[in-house]
Amino acid sequence: MQAAAPDGDPPLTGFSDAQRLQALEHWRLLRPHLEDDVPLSQVAASCGVPERTLRRWRAAYQAGGLAALVRRSRSDRGQVRMPEPLRLLIEGLALRPPRQSVAVIHRQAASVATAQGWRVPGYSTVHEIVRNLDPALVALGVEGSKRYREVYELVHRREASQPNQIWQADHTELDLWVIDPKGRPARPWLTAIQDDHSRAIAGYALNLEPPSALSTALAFRQAIWRKAEPGWHVCGIPEIFHLYHGPDFTSAHLEQVMADLRVRPMFSKKGQPHGHGKIERFMETMNQMRLAHLPGYAPKGSKDRAAQATLTLPELDAAIGRFIREVYNLRPHSETGLPPQARWEAGAFIPRMPDCLEQLDLLLCTVAKPRKVHTDGIQFLALRYIDPVLADYVGEQVAIRYDPRDITEIRVYLRAPDGTDATFLCRAICPHLSGETVSLKEITAARNARRKQLRGRLATRATVVDTLLALHDEPLPAAYPATTGLRRWTTPDTASPADSTDSAGDAGDTSTSGDAPRLKRYWNE
Repeated sequence: MQAAAPDGDPPLTGFSDAQRLQALEHWRLLRPHLEDDVPLSQVAASCGVPERTLRRWRAAYQAGGLAALVRRSRSDRGQVRMPEPLRLLIEGLALRPPRQSVAVIHRQAASVATAQGWRVPGYSTVHEIVRNLDPALVALGVEGSKRYREVYELVHRREASQPNQIWQADHTELDLWVIDPKGRPARPWLTAIQDDHSRAIAGYALNLEPPSALSTALAFRQAIWRKAEPGWHVCGIPEIFHLYHGPDFTSAHLEQVMADLRVRPMFSKKGQPHGHGKIERFMETMNQMRLAHLPGYAPKGSKDRAAQATLTLPELDAAIGRFIREVYNLRPHSETGLPPQARWEAGAFIPRMPDCLEQLDLLLCTVAKPRKVHTDGIQFLALRYIDPVLADYVGEQVAIRYDPRDITEIRVYLRAPDGTDATFLCRAICPHLSGETVSLKEITAARNARRKQLRGRLATRATVVDTLLALHDEPLPAAYPATTGLRRWTTPDTASPADSTDSAGDAGDTSTSGDAPRLKRYWNE
């Protein structure tokens, strides 16, 4: 059991390494006397330490062990000797926003000390007091509670135990200039979604507009569905989606998405975006390893490099996609020690997927736009979209949804009576943009099939009409016209020869007998 030092001093473990080594050196000097009974006068003569000092060390060691041989520092070391109110005044001035210079604080303290009859502190004394203030106290007093929370508050760092348990999303304006469709330089925004367990990037979206619920939804759609690239395997529906508390994450559109897919949203506290360090680290990695090597790169603090922009948004999108697939997801992570893609696949699990891609399109693509199917397809954004399926719906109202990043095709839904898009019909393409064409043979076949279908429906109804009319046909009065159709009705006494031979529905004839009524009526009435 370790002996305690006298006067309630801490044990040996409470001192620094240098203090313990110094105490051990004192014990080595005393060792010949303590273990071999060598007189202290002889020890003092051999080591050059006064005998009186050795006697004091021996008494301390016998009372408290090795810890008692540690050299004590003065209790008031580092403290400036001045009245306590004056010290509190200097500290209060240093902690009051806005931050003041030491020279201003020294002048104010000197003025107060003179008025109170205290000794005026020197500039170095005031500087020492200000310099020794607790940094957390300075952050809270001068920079505010928000800065204090960001730097000094203890944060609980969550860690997902398996892939697709927690995903998180973030936006950032890239330090790079691109050429927009109008030929002007612009800085794009990147939205990325990361798997918390593996650190793998599941999806991303690149836009020239500021962050919105749409950009988040498009990145979420790409993250969930299977990728077209064979080496990018991260997909599935997460259990928890960790989000900021901004309008781009709390929209009703995204809430509908997560409710339908049974994803539990987890929002950070308002004004306290803690817990997103992993996705923010990816953004920094993207900035350093990919963007820094592209033309138009303009980090913070550099001169405006908008004139150096040469990339278009699709070109930058392709470069970012290659970096994620071929570099970031395959490079060992500094914290986990494994490549993100390999760590995501190591779980050997089957990700939960949507029932169909159409369900995902309905939720995550843009807001539905009402359109009418014309004989040449659907007109949208001054472009024409066509598909053979549309031959059955010419003249009908439909709803379309589209991905603003790729308008080569649109998704067409049949509108329900209440105005909602209910049934998925097809994906109509724009031949001018997609490079694909719908052949005349396909159009002709669809058109002929539609015409044949309509004629069949007409024939069926005509047969029913003829059958029912034949069963219920009754002979007409002799004075009535024998043929069917609308005829003018007259009494037998006033019927004129012209009326008996009048054509069906000739309401414009004005030849009547003198006693005939001026208002013409028909026998059907």
